[in-house]
Amino acid sequence: MRRYDSNLGNAVLGAVVQGWTLSTYIARMCGRFTRNYTWEQIRALYRLTAPAAIPNLQPRFNACPTDSADTIVEHEGKRALVEMRWGLVPFWWSKPLKELRLATFNARVETVTTKPFFREPFKNKRCLMPVSGYYEWQDTPEGKQPWYFTARDGSPVLTIAGLWDEWKNRDTGERLKSCAMIITEPNEFVAQLHDRMPVLLKPNQFEHWLSGNMGVKELKPVENDYLQRWAVSKRINSSKADSNDPTLIDAVRQAA
Repeated sequence: MRRYDSNLGNAVLGAVVQGWTLSTYIARMCGRFTRNYTWEQIRALYRLTAPAAIPNLQPRFNACPTDSADTIVEHEGKRALVEMRWGLVPFWWSKPLKELRLATFNARVETVTTKPFFREPFKNKRCLMPVSGYYEWQDTPEGKQPWYFTARDGSPVLTIAGLWDEWKNRDTGERLKSCAMIITEPNEFVAQLHDRMPVLLKPNQFEHWLSGNMGVKELKPVENDYLQRWAVSKRINSSKADSNDPTLIDAVRQAA
């Protein structure tokens, strides 16, 4: 979630030209989150319809773009938990999935109603994306310093406004559901470290968003006291860091 439009391929090309690794590019885009909640916690929060088999939601501490992500979708007044690919593939994409080299895991609020990848989902395919926390990277003289953001009140769930779509592979007939997070300018608390943040929704906004009635002008930064943060190990700078390692979110001491 840095200074690059989510669906512009020249950002990725620029990263390659500058010699960045993929993990560095994702770090600049703020492309990692954690999941550390239970089915019962999100069932109660989102008033979910119980599935035939209760999902076994295992903790993850390094979820990256193209990994699976939990989403909450609503259909005929009922909400369900649906696992999707994090990185939106629009229904009209006509090439093989491997040729989709654009960074579509984040959608900027400033252009979400105009960019081809996101404007149709914004109209009729909205979702909620639960996470337990997310990482941001701060530029320092010693390199990229990762910080972990989570709810100040200790809640295991943050809710991000999201979009989704369903793509059909023309060769195999396989269908793929995918999603993207909406990002906006930072509040003052986040701006101390980074220039973008996810659009975080509160429970009284869930229905307004999912119904399609929430306009783009309502997608604003959350209040300054909503989040807390702490510096974490630079091990998370690698997209290959073990997602099962809970110590990735442990606080580390900052140099004076």
